[in-house]
Amino acid sequence: MKLQDTLSKVEQEVDISKEVKIYLCGVTVYDESHIGHARTIIVFDVLRKYLEDKGIEIKFIQNFTDVDDKIIKRANTENKTAQEISTQYIENYFSDFDGLNVKRATNYPKATEHIEDIIKFIGKLIEKDTAYVSENGVYFSVSKFSEYGKLSKKKIDELQSGARIGIDEGKKDPLDFALWKLSEQEPSWESPWGRGRPGWHIECSAMSVKYLGENFDIHGGGRDLIFPHHENEIAQSESYTRNQFAKIWMHVGMVTIEGEKMSKSIGNVKSIKHVLENWGPNVIRLFCLSGHYSKPIDYSEELLKENLTKWRQVRTCHYEIIHAEDQKEGESGEFISKIGSEFDNALDNDLNTHLALSAFFQLVKETNKLAAEEKLGKENAEKTKTELGRMSKILGLKIPEITEKEKEGIDRLIADRGRARKEKQFEEADKIRDKLNELNIELIDHKGKTIWMRKERIKAEN
Repeated sequence: MKLQDTLSKVEQEVDISKEVKIYLCGVTVYDESHIGHARTIIVFDVLRKYLEDKGIEIKFIQNFTDVDDKIIKRANTENKTAQEISTQYIENYFSDFDGLNVKRATNYPKATEHIEDIIKFIGKLIEKDTAYVSENGVYFSVSKFSEYGKLSKKKIDELQSGARIGIDEGKKDPLDFALWKLSEQEPSWESPWGRGRPGWHIECSAMSVKYLGENFDIHGGGRDLIFPHHENEIAQSESYTRNQFAKIWMHVGMVTIEGEKMSKSIGNVKSIKHVLENWGPNVIRLFCLSGHYSKPIDYSEELLKENLTKWRQVRTCHYEIIHAEDQKEGESGEFISKIGSEFDNALDNDLNTHLALSAFFQLVKETNKLAAEEKLGKENAEKTKTELGRMSKILGLKIPEITEKEKEGIDRLIADRGRARKEKQFEEADKIRDKLNELNIELIDHKGKTIWMRKERIKAEN
């Protein structure tokens, strides 16, 4: 498998001969997670699930930034502690992403639980003379890292000319960034340089090195993190280890809303809770994976409706497979194998989920066509079910399972309704129809038979 590396600007091969270690920059927990967060985390969820499908062990670390000026501001506004705010939004995060079928990370380290690691990390940087103590805290000295700007392709002299001088008199250079901020305001901790709290960038360096070692496979996040966050991570981490930090830097494109950047000031931020309630997890995942992960994607009702239509085709396919009977079949074994290879090749080639989805929907379309022509027998259905199930698991798409007992009960209700209608017991037939409606059952007519499917409760579909 190859992934485009932001640093080298070329595709790099993922070493799958051993455990693959991934660090994903998580959210700052001061507000609800939104569709932009969802896209980044869903992309990495697919990457992880695909590698696991190959039988590769994955160590997946995703942090929570739970000490930050935004959290403190929110806490003051709501007359709560910073810990109360961060705890609330961490709980909401898990509710949102569990709802989006995202597999939980191996570990979710929090900045507040790693203050000692952060202090030790900063101490080493001071020892190596790449950081210094000032009247306001501890700063990283950008001029001491000659490769600064290599990730974002920004040049130091251009950055300096654009920097605002005099914002912080404690800095030796306007580009220097805070590792430790002196403050008596809670939350704060004792340190060799005075009471305060860590800067944003240092927490990810300290925690990634602690959990994954000094050199690991993939470091990722949204494209908005390339500068300054990931640039600063590289500078402080490679100054600390004198070693390459991450082998591959992987960045996910932004989500715009009908052509505009998401912004609270214009009120166009779409929370995950909102989109889940209206569209459900599968439509959201299809939307997030519909373009190449590195490119921006535009959130619009029209695009979501298109993905809802596609998801209906998947649901139909799922139930056609469930109801398949022994009868004359069309040949599909070779086709299924070909589709599976196309799907894998797409993901091997820089996680091209757009092409992978194209292969996935080819299988769905062909299966529905065979069913409509009454050529989908049980043997073909089982083969399709296995491959479709594998691809669905990797993509994180999920249709609620129906137990054999539930299926028998629904089949019985439909048979009873048919019998009641035949015997002209229309009142009884209507009661059974009402029961089927309560169970969200929809009937699909074929030439020689009628099958059923259970609809999902998606607001946008009603």
